[in-house]
Amino acid sequence: MARTTPHDPPPSEGEPLYRRIATELLGELRDGTIPPGERLPSERRLAGHLGVSRETVRQSLELLRRDGLVTTDRRGSHATLPGLPVETPASLTFPVGAGPAAPGGVARATVTWEAPPPDHAEALRLAPGRPTLIHRYRYATADGQDLRTAVTSFSAVALAEVEELTRYRDRADGTAAAQLRRAYDWMRRAGLTLHHRDAITRLANVPSVRVTRQVHDQYARPLEITDLVVDAQQDALVYEFTLPGRAATPDADHGPSPVRRTADAGSRR
Repeated sequence: MARTTPHDPPPSEGEPLYRRIATELLGELRDGTIPPGERLPSERRLAGHLGVSRETVRQSLELLRRDGLVTTDRRGSHATLPGLPVETPASLTFPVGAGPAAPGGVARATVTWEAPPPDHAEALRLAPGRPTLIHRYRYATADGQDLRTAVTSFSAVALAEVEELTRYRDRADGTAAAQLRRAYDWMRRAGLTLHHRDAITRLANVPSVRVTRQVHDQYARPLEITDLVVDAQQDALVYEFTLPGRAATPDADHGPSPVRRTADAGSRR
C-alpha cells in the first residue's frame, strides 16, 4: 500500500491511491489531453489538478516511468506514448524553405554572432543591439543567381535551453559552413513543444515573395524567427496540409506545411 498524506483522499479498497492516479494520468495521455512528447505539468500542479499530495503524484509518475510511458530528464517529465510528435521533421524543416538541392543548385548555410534585425529583436524579446546566433541560408543556381535566401535569429530562450545551438557560438564567424538542419529536432529533444506561424507577403517592385516564420514553445516563449525571400519567377511555393483532428481556426498556430519546391512538396500531419 502506498504511503499517503492527510491531504490525500482515502484510497479505494484493494487498490493503492497512487495506482488510481497513475491510471487517471494514463487516460489523459491516451486521449490526447497530454500529447506524445509534451512536457507534463510540475508535480505541484498535478497534485492540485488531481486533488492529491505531491508524494502520491511522485509515486504515480514512477509507476508510469517504469512502464515506459513517461520519461524524465533535467527539465521534467515527458509523455512517451507512441504517436506523432506535435510537429514532425517532415512537416517543419529548418530553415523554412530548405530542401535537397536540385541538379545544378548550390546551397550554403553559415552562422554569425551579432545583433539581429530590429524586427527580429522585437519578435524575440531581445534588447536592441543585443547579439544572438544568426543563421543565414542561401540557395542559388550554378551561375550564382539567388533563388532563396533565409535569415534566422534565435532567442535567448532557445540558446539557453538547446545545448546544440549554444555550441555554435564559438564558431559563428560567418565563414564556416553550419548545417542546422536538425535545429527543430534539438528543440524537441530539449523538451520544447514547437508551434509555428508562417506569413507570406509580396515584396514591392520585385518578383519575389517573403515567408516569415515565427516559432514559439508551449509557454508562448519565442524560439526563432526566419525571413525567407523566394524568387517567384524561377521558384514555386507549394503548401500542403491536412486538417487537424481537433477543430482549429484559420489563425491557429499550426499553419501550413513548410515551403518546398514543386517537385518535392512537403506534407502536413
